[in-house]
Amino acid sequence: MDSNGNASVNANAKADMKPKFLQVYDHLKAEILADPAFDYTEDARQWVDKMLDYNVPGGKLNRGLSVIDSYRLLKKGKELSEDEVFLGCVLGWCIEWLQSYFLVLDDMMDGSHTRRGQPCWFRLPKVGLIAANDGILLRNHIPRILKRHFRTKSYYVDLLDLFNEVEFQTACGQLLDLITTHEGALELSKYKMPTYLRIVQYKTAYYSFYLPVACALLMAEENLDNFSDTKNILIQMGTYFQVQDDYLDCFGDPQTIGKIGTDIEDFKCSWLVVQALERANESQIQRLHANYGKADPSCVAEVKDLYRELGIEDVFLEYENTSHKNLISSIESQKESVQLVLKSFLGKIYKRQK
Repeated sequence: MDSNGNASVNANAKADMKPKFLQVYDHLKAEILADPAFDYTEDARQWVDKMLDYNVPGGKLNRGLSVIDSYRLLKKGKELSEDEVFLGCVLGWCIEWLQSYFLVLDDMMDGSHTRRGQPCWFRLPKVGLIAANDGILLRNHIPRILKRHFRTKSYYVDLLDLFNEVEFQTACGQLLDLITTHEGALELSKYKMPTYLRIVQYKTAYYSFYLPVACALLMAEENLDNFSDTKNILIQMGTYFQVQDDYLDCFGDPQTIGKIGTDIEDFKCSWLVVQALERANESQIQRLHANYGKADPSCVAEVKDLYRELGIEDVFLEYENTSHKNLISSIESQKESVQLVLKSFLGKIYKRQK
């Protein structure tokens, strides 16, 4: 595939975008494995090939696909050239690479066992702590991809700034999450709503919601400084998404969501435990202290029973409906093309089950 073609792609061909998106992954991987900056040995090439296939394309790919979806909506349904589709896919893959870099290292920090239905990369017998270097490699692939495909674009420097900024914000969010969990394990009452919201904003919302739209805006040659309201709405949407995630971790069907939730066992500063602490009486707080953060299935069941006792499921449904109304109201103040992008994002996550 070449990024200089001018053939048009039908704007209604959204259903075909995932296969095309996956083709672009193969193209980018081939470029990385032939990068002239490093003289690959055959062993190193095979390692990176396997490492990329294991970690990068295995998720739902929502973040990456959102770039091209958002760009199409910003163009108000105009047909996109083959070049535009290719570059949108490249930026989408840069976000998926960023996600993989975070997850490879996060899984090591959390001591996780599975990711996307298979053992975490570092759990594989021949990998172990080599995964730390693999995370660094994943992170370093991103500017190399951007340089190869965007260095002649007027917005190239803005793209580099955007990825650097969002990576920094996400790493800071991860730091907050890790140290808050450490403190919470000593004193559960430290889990309060402002702390929770700060973790979510930095750890999840910037890279999962703002970054795909910001990439599409830059491709459309917009100035990101003019979209601070859009950014704030996307951060609110990312917060809403994480609250859903916390709810599904506890009450979702593992068959549907694709994983067994472990927030209770892992002593996470979850929306549910923060809500429970705000509503619990003294004896209920003692029950939480006695059972939260323990791997024993009976302790996990006790915490879930307490959540039900406190009506946390109803609190969540009320939160979901209120958040949706507020987001719709905020979105309708944006210009039309941006409204389409934001409503598309919200439509994908409202009342989701996985």
